[in-house]
Amino acid sequence: MNIPLGLRAGLLSILVLALFLGAWHLATRGTGVTQQMSPEYAKLMGLTATQGKSAMPGPVDVGIKLWEHLKRPFYDNGPNDKGLGIQLGYSIARVGLGYLLAVLVAVPLGFLIGMSPLMSRALDPFIQVLKPISPLAWMPLALYTIKDSGLSAIFVIFICSLWPMLINTAFGVAAVRKEWLNVARTLEVGAFRRAYTVILPAAAPTILTGMRISIGIAWLVIVAAEMLVGGTGIGYFVWNEWNNLSIVNVIIAILLIGLVGMLLDQVLARLTRMVTFPE
Repeated sequence: MNIPLGLRAGLLSILVLALFLGAWHLATRGTGVTQQMSPEYAKLMGLTATQGKSAMPGPVDVGIKLWEHLKRPFYDNGPNDKGLGIQLGYSIARVGLGYLLAVLVAVPLGFLIGMSPLMSRALDPFIQVLKPISPLAWMPLALYTIKDSGLSAIFVIFICSLWPMLINTAFGVAAVRKEWLNVARTLEVGAFRRAYTVILPAAAPTILTGMRISIGIAWLVIVAAEMLVGGTGIGYFVWNEWNNLSIVNVIIAILLIGLVGMLLDQVLARLTRMVTFPE
């Protein structure tokens, strides 16, 4: 019986998930709790700080709490008590805006660098100096100059998304076959039309690969940035729940961060496959 590869892979993934959940349940059995004790309640009950802390929750505890969040994802009870739908929405919006700004800058600049050896050599030292700088290192400067935590987070997303797209675009443009460019010149195709009709289709898979890398980095950075600046967002939610000693909510947030990151990556992966043509 010839079982398709996709079906076998799906069954294996389900088996791995079942084994993981089983091991997690066994490791936390007898110690998990469905509700964690706040420090104030622990003090009221006469418990020490260590006694007031709950043990590592199991998958059942996480599942029950996750269902509560899914039933009311968009509730708003004040600055520090918002639904997970609102928290994720703010984070996705910041990532989307910063990422879009990076696309608008990186792709045209990458085309210029890839098509011009002079610009490539002139700008390369600046790229090599700025590229290794951690995006979060820009956060204090952004907060000082912009004076708005939300806009500062968007600026950090812009910075971290810029370099993979810029470098991949420049590489993809520079790697276009010379024969195709020579044919376009022979037909007296203008530079702008040549870039749009010849270079862009040929370099599109490489450009989208850079965009796929950038969206993954952007989603990683927004969580850390929101932990630093506070306010609203999934990163702030994680930090706030840790301060409240709600490990169940921390685990739920980690799970949702991974799922959203996977969805963003898969969207770019699908677009990459759509523009990739067999040799």
